[in-house]
Amino acid sequence: MGCAWSTDRNSDPKVMEKLEAMSTAERTIKAALLIQRWYRRYRAKLEIRRRCYWTIFESLEYAGEQDQMRLYRFFKDLITHMPCDKASSFASSLALSYHRSFRGKPRFLTEIEEENRELWKETNPNAVSIEPTYQGPHITLPLTSEQVTSLIDSFRQRISLHARYVLLLLHEARKILRCKPNISVARTTFSRQITVCGDLHGKLDDLLTIFYKNSLPAADNPYIFNGDFVDRGIQSVEVLLLLIACLLVWPDSVFLNRGNHEDFSVNIRYGFIKEIMFKYTRHATKIIQVTEDVFSWLPLATIIDNKVFVVHGGVADQTDLTKIAKVDRHQLITILQPPLVEGKLTCSKDDWNQVTDILWSDPRPQPGCCANSVRGGGSFFGPDVTEAFLRRHHLERIIRSHECKPNGFEFTHDDRVLTVFSASNYYAMGTNRAAYVKLLGPKLVNQIVMYVSSRTTPNWAILQ
Repeated sequence: MGCAWSTDRNSDPKVMEKLEAMSTAERTIKAALLIQRWYRRYRAKLEIRRRCYWTIFESLEYAGEQDQMRLYRFFKDLITHMPCDKASSFASSLALSYHRSFRGKPRFLTEIEEENRELWKETNPNAVSIEPTYQGPHITLPLTSEQVTSLIDSFRQRISLHARYVLLLLHEARKILRCKPNISVARTTFSRQITVCGDLHGKLDDLLTIFYKNSLPAADNPYIFNGDFVDRGIQSVEVLLLLIACLLVWPDSVFLNRGNHEDFSVNIRYGFIKEIMFKYTRHATKIIQVTEDVFSWLPLATIIDNKVFVVHGGVADQTDLTKIAKVDRHQLITILQPPLVEGKLTCSKDDWNQVTDILWSDPRPQPGCCANSVRGGGSFFGPDVTEAFLRRHHLERIIRSHECKPNGFEFTHDDRVLTVFSASNYYAMGTNRAAYVKLLGPKLVNQIVMYVSSRTTPNWAILQ
């Protein structure tokens, strides 16, 4: 029928007359319009598919986080309402199960040094021998920028760093992070700029793309990495080690904030612990032990030039930077389970809530502050909460991460809250772009850079 129709149509004198009268330009335009119409329909189908992916994966992600936070509330309520003798017994057994994680920070310097010696004794890198067959990079201290470049090249080729060097880097990073305050202070007096990156979630290609586009850290090119370095992605170990290496080489130009995934309870569920066990089977226990300790020493936020507050999640109506500055963050190795020593909580409920809010909260367009029912933890904070927080602490705006956005960034609350997410294709291929923000000049003007990376992205060019 199709052929017959075509024959009849072409033999119609009127049709033939119109075709002959139509100029070449007109035929080209009509063909272009036809192709354009088809392409628009094709793009519309892709967009519908992308939105469906987005809705499904986002729902799954938040449902998982709700489960985690329900477990957190269960432990908190159980300890709060249980009779003292039973609570003490329960807490002791829980502390025994997680003795390494709930060993609170000692009060006296001698006890701190004893803890350091014990951790070093159990995870000493020098006790791990290097096999003659090892072909990966070798690390020597002090670390140099050339070694960072070598590390990048090895990771790009999927060559793992030896367990001995992993432990060495973690211990060196721990020495630096232990001396950091809860809220870091970044200055742009010399650099005239600073770059803020959001969640990376183990996506090494995204981190290499950032370095390719924006260069490696330097005294005149400082970075803030705003938490969630690990989990979900398959190269979380490499991302973490590369960020730590940058911290060791440029300690005054690289700022690492803690995210809600720098938490061993979350790592158990979302893949980081499993990745370590797969890549470093023999020495996984040691690496996990030191990594958990390093996470607990990560600063909770950064303030840039007394103007911009950079934090992973957000704020709540009760968020007080004076209180956060005094929190003993090392005790909070995990937010999802109570920090206990000998059956007693080692921090106040207010301290716990302060840290939970800044790591887990999200902005919303409606005014006010309420519990974050979507994630199951933290708060939803409105524009009035943002305004009150900024006015109370004499700040201008907030940069946060924690949420995947279609274009990698989003302005809310009259442009006073900027969300930056640096992991592209987060839910599935084509679901989202990634972004980072450069703050330029004395007024810290926002310059958003968007990108999408993959294994074919020429991010290796930074090595050339």
